[in-house]
Amino acid sequence: MRSSRRWQRVAAAATISVAAAGCDRTDRIIAPVEQAPEKAVDPGFFFPVGDVVSNFTSGLASSAVCTAGGNASQPLLLPAGYQQTVVAMEPQYDDLADMNTVNETGPQRGRYLYKTHEIGTNGSVSVTDLVTGVTRTLAKRADWERLDGIVWTPWGTLLAAEETGMAAVKDPAVPEAVGGLVYEINPTTGVSRPLPAIGSRSHEGLRFDAEGNLYGISEANPGYIYKFIPDFAGDLSAGQLYALKVLRPDGDRTGDAVWIPLDRQAVRVNSQTTAAAAGATGYDRPEDVETGTSTGNSAGGPNILYVAITGEDRVLAVDLKARGGVRVSDYVKVGLNVSDAFDFPDNLALDKAGNLYIAEDPGGTFSTGKRIGDDVWRAAPSKDGVSASPSVLRFLTVTDCDAEPTGIYLNRLSDIFFVNVQHRGGDGRDLTVAVTKPGPTTAAP
Repeated sequence: MRSSRRWQRVAAAATISVAAAGCDRTDRIIAPVEQAPEKAVDPGFFFPVGDVVSNFTSGLASSAVCTAGGNASQPLLLPAGYQQTVVAMEPQYDDLADMNTVNETGPQRGRYLYKTHEIGTNGSVSVTDLVTGVTRTLAKRADWERLDGIVWTPWGTLLAAEETGMAAVKDPAVPEAVGGLVYEINPTTGVSRPLPAIGSRSHEGLRFDAEGNLYGISEANPGYIYKFIPDFAGDLSAGQLYALKVLRPDGDRTGDAVWIPLDRQAVRVNSQTTAAAAGATGYDRPEDVETGTSTGNSAGGPNILYVAITGEDRVLAVDLKARGGVRVSDYVKVGLNVSDAFDFPDNLALDKAGNLYIAEDPGGTFSTGKRIGDDVWRAAPSKDGVSASPSVLRFLTVTDCDAEPTGIYLNRLSDIFFVNVQHRGGDGRDLTVAVTKPGPTTAAP
């Protein structure tokens, strides 16, 4: 077991303040954030943790019987030995806290937790300082709709994406776009710009591979899986968008596949219909994506793309370096390696050992006549990272009947598992929670 003595001092929730800051919209290119040489941050920045996730060996036997509103201070049912800490909540940030990322590179990396907010219009990105506990609005725009996906770029900026197939409020810089767009945001100033070359559609998960290519989906039925290769490294304003096509699809739509190029001008208008016209393979509501470049060290490493197919109760593994091209297989699927208690897989996260965490979004279910909370599951890595996971266990449950877990996130810096509790009942305040498994508790230096 790897021992960690990283610590975090979190201010009490009642003392966290909000410093709302508007975002000046600009269409100029955002320069990469000045990156000081990477260095280990002060251990005082982190919670005391041990080997949080890879030490998880037995799952919860069943989902929690939920209650209206749950417990605002302890909103999760966790395995023995784990602890939870609320690090931010409404009204310190806007409603509908969705996806998370920290500043993964640069000075004081890992100190700031960024999240999107999935509100209808006037969307925002917030940031929580994990040292001081202060949460503020980083960026906000009247034309942002249902901000969902978020990712830290290799050059030190943020990408945030709109989850809407039909935009109600047009971006003045891209009036031709039918659906949502991806935006690049300076994590210090909040300055943003649209990136229509990545495609206009209902976006959610976003992840880079080791070569700087960007992967995403269209959340629809049918929805598609995409790859974007920029013309110039570190600049997503121009490039080629591709959609995945399974060559000889069986009823499962798995097997050998290729990336088919899409018309560069058409995707700026509607990359959903463009992919359909090009013959891409569709699935029922793809939502999140994850790659081994995040933290996974499974046999497949950074060459595997995992995709949650919400409407089909399964997670795909896409081997990006398969012999002859690309290959799609089932990684987690009801009837294959998990029971039918596994419902509507949504968000994904990888830990350092290659375990894949999968958050559900069933919207409230019943078991033996009782309403049960939504779960997060853990799929152990297979030998090659592509074959079906050998073990899928329930990791945690949300105890609020109205809530769902969103934005599950781990990173290469620490063993802190972040999750948002969204759509809460009771007092209605969304929560951001850090899950840890404490190791030896020695004083911080």
